Amino acid sequence: MPYRIGVLALQGDFELHCQSIQKLGHVPILVKNASDLRQCDALIIPGGESTTMRKLLNSQNLSEPLKEFAVSHPIMGTCAGAILLSRRIEESPEPSLGFIDITIQRNAYGRQVHSFTQTGRLVGFNGNSAFEMVFIRAPIISDAGAGVEKIAYLEDQVVMVRNKNILALTFHPELTPDTRVHQYFVNKFLTNN
Repeated sequence: MPYRIGVLALQGDFELHCQSIQKLGHVPILVKNASDLRQCDALIIPGGESTTMRKLLNSQNLSEPLKEFAVSHPIMGTCAGAILLSRRIEESPEPSLGFIDITIQRNAYGRQVHSFTQTGRLVGFNGNSAFEMVFIRAPIISDAGAGVEKIAYLEDQVVMVRNKNILALTFHPELTPDTRVHQYFVNKFLTNN
């Protein structure tokens, strides 16, 4: 059964997430307002610029509908999306949505010119656990609460976590042809496989 998976389309790299969703046989929905969000079975908050995205969420009156959506729907946040989902942002007064009990340090690897691709490992995925990870002005997860499951690593650094219906990752899975992270999101949260 195809699911309707929203991709927040206010700012950032939403188009490639839509392509990954289509490759898996599901229907992407560009989410720009609360009406779009109500059509979705799940939501992806893409990478981009977290401060800009937060301001746009507020200007589009999407923060409260997102909080309501998060009560009963899965949400995946990549890079800036993970920053928005986090409970705390280190050394920043910027508010976040607080959907997952993690602390995030923004731009932890450096500026845009320090972006890189490196093979990390996925935990609990069937078959090959190696995964090519793209980091662009990426944050790091500096702390995770007791109920947060760590499911991907770059060397010893945790780069993907989940808790209940929230999945947060600091890399960009949509920038590689490997759709296993998007498939995991669908399987784990929508089909319970």
